[in-house]
Amino acid sequence: MGKDLISSGYLRGESIPFPQDSSSVMEWAQCALNHTHEKSKWAFTFSVWDLRSITVKKEGSSRLMFRLKEPPTSLPVLHFHQGGSEDFLDCLRRYALITDTPNRALSQSFENLLDDNNYGLVTKLKNDPYVTTLGGFSKVTNYIFDAFRGPELEQQQRPLEEMVIPGLEINQQEEPGFEVITRIDLGARPEVTRRQPLSAEDWAEHQEKGGRMKNVPHLKKIIFKGGLCHAVRKEAWKFLLGYYPWDSTYEERKGLQRRKTDEYFRMKLQWKSVSEEQERRNSRLRDFRSLIEKDVNRTDRTNRFYEGIDNPGLVLLHDILMTYCMYDFDLGYVQGMSDLLSPILYVMENEVDAFWCFVSFMDHMHQNFEEQMQGMKTQLIQLSTLLRLLDLAFWNYLESQDSGYMYFCFRWLLIRFKRELSYPDVLRMWEVMWTGLPCQNFHLLVCCAILDSEKRKIMEENFGFNEILKHINELSMKLDIEEILHKSEAICMQIRSCKDLPHSIIEILGFNTESELPRLEGREFGTLDSPQSPRPTQRQEVFSNGHNRHYREPLQNGCKVTFIS
Repeated sequence: MGKDLISSGYLRGESIPFPQDSSSVMEWAQCALNHTHEKSKWAFTFSVWDLRSITVKKEGSSRLMFRLKEPPTSLPVLHFHQGGSEDFLDCLRRYALITDTPNRALSQSFENLLDDNNYGLVTKLKNDPYVTTLGGFSKVTNYIFDAFRGPELEQQQRPLEEMVIPGLEINQQEEPGFEVITRIDLGARPEVTRRQPLSAEDWAEHQEKGGRMKNVPHLKKIIFKGGLCHAVRKEAWKFLLGYYPWDSTYEERKGLQRRKTDEYFRMKLQWKSVSEEQERRNSRLRDFRSLIEKDVNRTDRTNRFYEGIDNPGLVLLHDILMTYCMYDFDLGYVQGMSDLLSPILYVMENEVDAFWCFVSFMDHMHQNFEEQMQGMKTQLIQLSTLLRLLDLAFWNYLESQDSGYMYFCFRWLLIRFKRELSYPDVLRMWEVMWTGLPCQNFHLLVCCAILDSEKRKIMEENFGFNEILKHINELSMKLDIEEILHKSEAICMQIRSCKDLPHSIIEILGFNTESELPRLEGREFGTLDSPQSPRPTQRQEVFSNGHNRHYREPLQNGCKVTFIS
């Protein structure tokens, strides 16, 4: 058989048992080959050298899925109904170097990222490189980059993006057909002003006698400019998150609450009524419960609402997360979701209201927690694109330090700065972002504002890959919320004032027309906008000749148009 792997596909449960004795592999292969003559349309063959990845699924019987390099091709699935998949892989290892990068539930991938205890990180890295590199890079120590590189990886010369976070691999292949736009001048960054938080009296002035909110665009602008006083949050967040429609009356909201209360407790009863015997046969529910119990016991325990033993707040946190598993069983629970629920429950002080506000927030954040991480990939690419526009020199420096794809901002994006800001500042940041102003994906401009404040230190001290990670991680609880919001808004206004923005920037920030600002401020946000705009199909390139910035944008017809000034 040499370097070729010849195997039979399997149809409707038919299979050829793989030998437990690896010395019989050749006989097994020959048997499989003979079997393919009978079912030739299911046969396939490929060279081991063309193999890019093998996915192992072990739900019931084992299944192996092969993916080739060029062109990217997925082959028919191999089913091992009577065992033998491990022996098969052992045999394959004689011909190819196979690195184990298990595609686990994303919840396990976040364990080290969200855990303050990083003891034994290098040991974890060696035992489980996927989980540890994804989870631990925001808690990096001075030696972690050397662990990432390793002698084997140095010999293979793998791209850094593949080496650090396999699940977040970003395609860097250039595509033909670009538009070249030169001399993008953003102009001076304008001054902006902020105001005091919206008071209870101001909130009441925006309510009609029957309870409907009036002059909603102006109200949102006030909230964006200063946030809310805490006394208003319990009611205002329900509107900002889309639980209450802005044009609803008091009576309509009472009816909505009654319906939502009934719906919530029906879902809660579903997991409450599962017996221990049933749960023993439901591994997913078991895993969800185990992870939730683990996370709840360490979520915001220094906050008075959650501190102490047998705290009722912890019980509510647990019950809401378990009920969410019934609401969205496909996603279930993923580590980090407790961080998103905690401030909402703290503000609402009510199980049902907190649940439905959390559902609305998760509708906005869902892609962050999906196993394929498409939402995180998109946001990292968008953030990199924005930083290239704002500060090409800084972006070039990060690129030279293997940090151009902004992986060090992963935790910021994943749980919306929850671990970076103090608790009161998290509440202020979230309610400002929930207004939907002043643009789409405002949280990406918040990232740019923080990086703008840190770029001098990073560049002057010549930080490398792991120093950048360490420095960004150590910003936690040291950030000035008002300075960040000032700068983020100013950056938005600076970009908006530019006439010749690249198309990708317009898409990311939602500047689709010249009248976008008044239209955006004049619309009603009953629900949150999508956090991610469609991902460009081709990579935008930015380069500099020392005088001008050049942006290459893909053209739909594949032609190339050049503007030179």
